[in-house]
Amino acid sequence: MTTPPACPATQLHDLTALEQAAAVQARKVSPTELVEHSLARIEALDAGIGAFITVTPERALAAAADADRAVLAGGRLPPLHGVPTAIKDLNNTAGVRTTFGSAVLADFVPDVDDAVVTALAAAGTISLGKTNTPEFGFPCYTDNDVAGPTRCPWDTTRLAGGSSGGAAAAVAAGMLPFAQGSDGGGSIRIPAGINGLFGIKPSRGRVSNGPYNSEVTALGVQGPLARTVRDAAAMLDAMAGPVIGDPFWAPPLPRGETFLGAADRPVGRLRVGRYLDSGMPGADLDPEVRAAFEDASTLLASLGHEVEDLPGPPLTDGVFPAFEVVWALSGTTLPVPDAAAGRLRPLTRFLRDRGLALSAKDAMEAMFTLRLFARRFIQATSRYDVLLAPVCTLPPRPLGWFGADGDGAADFERQKRYAAFPAVYNVTGQPAVSVPLWWTAGGLPIGTMLVGRPADEATLIALAAQLEQARPWAHRHPAMW
Repeated sequence: MTTPPACPATQLHDLTALEQAAAVQARKVSPTELVEHSLARIEALDAGIGAFITVTPERALAAAADADRAVLAGGRLPPLHGVPTAIKDLNNTAGVRTTFGSAVLADFVPDVDDAVVTALAAAGTISLGKTNTPEFGFPCYTDNDVAGPTRCPWDTTRLAGGSSGGAAAAVAAGMLPFAQGSDGGGSIRIPAGINGLFGIKPSRGRVSNGPYNSEVTALGVQGPLARTVRDAAAMLDAMAGPVIGDPFWAPPLPRGETFLGAADRPVGRLRVGRYLDSGMPGADLDPEVRAAFEDASTLLASLGHEVEDLPGPPLTDGVFPAFEVVWALSGTTLPVPDAAAGRLRPLTRFLRDRGLALSAKDAMEAMFTLRLFARRFIQATSRYDVLLAPVCTLPPRPLGWFGADGDGAADFERQKRYAAFPAVYNVTGQPAVSVPLWWTAGGLPIGTMLVGRPADEATLIALAAQLEQARPWAHRHPAMW
């Protein structure tokens, strides 16, 4: 593949998040200048993208003014001081509308911040608002009755993926240097792959889901989307850490180590197990996806890693029915009264109805199946440092491709075949990333997934940084850049 030469940074949005932070620390640019520039980008571009549900310019500029004063006062500043970001609209933000992508909650304003929102603010970032997400985060694409679809900046006739589609599109279009997302079945990795970004689904328990911890299925985690590995690692450093009372705690890094530091360390020779069969019936791979996978395999081998096919038939085929049950089970606790259920989108209604029809025995058996599968899968693949697989089975889909017929069940079937690979690692709790190594002949990104051992984000970050150095991607931008 040929790649265009890197261009020198000429505007503030050309700077990475870490470059913006360094410029603030050196007093070469102010937080207010960064925030005003990002707000101007949103104003100019978002009508054609749909990355945001709510933009909060007054709050952001007030926070930037406070950040300016902190710079002038001298003293130690937090590591990401003054850098713009945004919060996915599945996360509570005190005093800011939080819709969960649903018209039923279009006017809901929480009085508490989620723990990840507090952590990112403590690291110095400034939120410009709430990024678009599908209704309650269920689909692997982003569209809703509040703000409409999020479009891929590389081709605005295509969907940006989901459920962190707004976050990914905002970063890919240069509205933000990085953004927070969440992932319950691929919701960071899918939009990262579609939009040419690097995204990290951390280990279960790495980032707190507090204070409510409504994710009782233990599938959902919070993570970063960014243009570079180092930016994503720095954001993960800011987000990571438990809150007292969390049910899951990932082992902390050794004292003195950081995820950002992992991006600068030698990775060594790794054993990589690769596979192309997801185990999902009917999930056939597009030739471009296969080409991206083979290219990543070749690149890893050229860097000295041992790449081999996983032996035997896929281990994942038996887990999909149980995952479907548990996914529907999460629809039973939506904050939606029965009288308002008719206002939900067809997919949400389908999942909610399916979940409410389950017996306690059905639910418990499915949960047990997932836990047992996770144990056996991790044991069966323990000889590998990293696993390699596609993210999606097809290139980015056109607007309306999933739900144009208005049938929630048919929509769900299309999503299962399209996103057949990522959800396994929400079940196992392993960290996984999407790496942007391939663009189609038509200029569409296709991400490839790398999966680490339990709680070993550091190796994934080190490996991804090696790939980024060998095949740089951050200079590749959509035409609207």
